[in-house]
Amino acid sequence: MAQSAANPTAAMLVIGDEILSGRTRDANMHHLAGQLTAHGIDLTEVRVVSDDQPAIVRALNALRADYAHVFTSGGIGPTHDDITADAIGAAFGVHVGVRDDARALLQAHYDRQGSELNAARLRMARIPDGATLIENPVSVAPGFTLENVHVMAGVPSVFQAMVQSVLPTLTGGQPLVSRTLRMMRGEGDLAGPLGEVAAQYPDISFGSYPFQKDGVYGANLVLRGPDEAALDAAMAALEAALA
Repeated sequence: MAQSAANPTAAMLVIGDEILSGRTRDANMHHLAGQLTAHGIDLTEVRVVSDDQPAIVRALNALRADYAHVFTSGGIGPTHDDITADAIGAAFGVHVGVRDDARALLQAHYDRQGSELNAARLRMARIPDGATLIENPVSVAPGFTLENVHVMAGVPSVFQAMVQSVLPTLTGGQPLVSRTLRMMRGEGDLAGPLGEVAAQYPDISFGSYPFQKDGVYGANLVLRGPDEAALDAAMAALEAALA
C-alpha cells in the first residue's frame, strides 16, 4: 500500500461477537478508511476481536504501540457485554468510573425524552481516568480518547458522527489520490506490463482488481499515491505499456 512517509499511521480495532459470527456486517471500517485517506492518515491494519476483555487488551496494546492512532468500534453501550471501557482501562492501567460530565450529558438527554437514566444507561457514562470525551450528536452517549486511542460506538450512524467529531482534532498529512484504468483483458495478460511499470514507480501503489462482465474477464488497475503529477506520469506509462 502506498503511503506518505510524512503521514501519521492508524489501525482499527473492531470489537464484537456479532461481527465474528456473521450476524452483523461491519460497515465502519469502510467509512473510517475513506475518511482517514481524505485526511492524510494512513490506515494500515484492522483487527477484529470478540467481546473478551483479555483479547481486547492484547490487541489494543499491540496496536497502540505500533501506530500513531488506534480507532475502536463497538462495546460502549448499556448492556453487560459492552466491556470496551473496562478493557481500555485495563490496557492503560487506569480506573474506570461514572464521570460527572458524561453523566450530565446522559441525564439531560433522557430528561428531554422523559425517560429514566437507569443503571444500564448510566454504564455509558463510565469513562477511564484521563480520557477526553468524543461528542456524539446522534445519541448523546459519548465516546472517548485516551492518549492515541479513540473509542467509538459500533452503530454505524453513531460511529460516523464520532469520526466527524474526532478528525478535526487530528493532524493529517498528504491525502492519497487515485487513478483507475479499466481493461477488458484478463489479469494474466496484464500482470507482466503492470509489474514492469510498478517497478519504475516505487512510490505509487499499483493494484489490480478483476471482474467479469457478460462472460468477459477484465480488471480495474488502480494507482494510488500522494503526488498527482507522479500518478499522472505513472498512468501514462501504464497506458503506453498496455497499448
